Amino acid sequence: MTIKRPVVIGIAGGSCSGKTSVTRAIYEVFREHSVVVIEQDYYYKNQSHLTFEERLQTNYDHPLAFDNDLLSEHINTLLARQPIDKPVYDYVHHTRAQEVIRVEPVDVIIVEGMLVLEDAELRDLMDIKLFVDTDADLRIIRRLQRDIKERGRTTESVIEQYLTTVRPMHNLFIEPTKRYADIIVPEGGDNEVAIDLMVTKIKTILETDSVL
Repeated sequence: MTIKRPVVIGIAGGSCSGKTSVTRAIYEVFREHSVVVIEQDYYYKNQSHLTFEERLQTNYDHPLAFDNDLLSEHINTLLARQPIDKPVYDYVHHTRAQEVIRVEPVDVIIVEGMLVLEDAELRDLMDIKLFVDTDADLRIIRRLQRDIKERGRTTESVIEQYLTTVRPMHNLFIEPTKRYADIIVPEGGDNEVAIDLMVTKIKTILETDSVL
């Protein structure tokens, strides 16, 4: 008996570019088919060996903040039709939480995160690579609204973080990964044409006879 290889979709882009909206739109189409979202944010490195003060110094917008080896291992496990225990990140204590999320094998694996196209090993696992491209002014406005409303941040702290880490890291590491994308999606979830094209492509791959 042959087993079809799952489709792996990478969705990258800057902070507040609309990656989640694109991911959600694709997820809703295929939720009846069998789909899971693997968020790169869940794979921040375990920092339990560091003091709390040291953890606060982590640059979460830098590629080295992520445990991409574990993320690649988990995607390979799902490709082999085996379950994984997806980690959970504790943003209060700035380290990996004790609990995990059991993820069963599925037909469509969406890997979403700002730097998922930065790592060559991750890219090689992807059948389709998307970059959600949104103007910087819209991204900073969205980030201000989100962090103030949902995370209790002050306007000053959000702007300071944006200028000191978010913007420099975006220009240095995230923006250059656009060249690896198969599809560039302007304006995120509002781009219905790009999402429809993406859905059609995924359906085509799922209907092929490719097997493990």
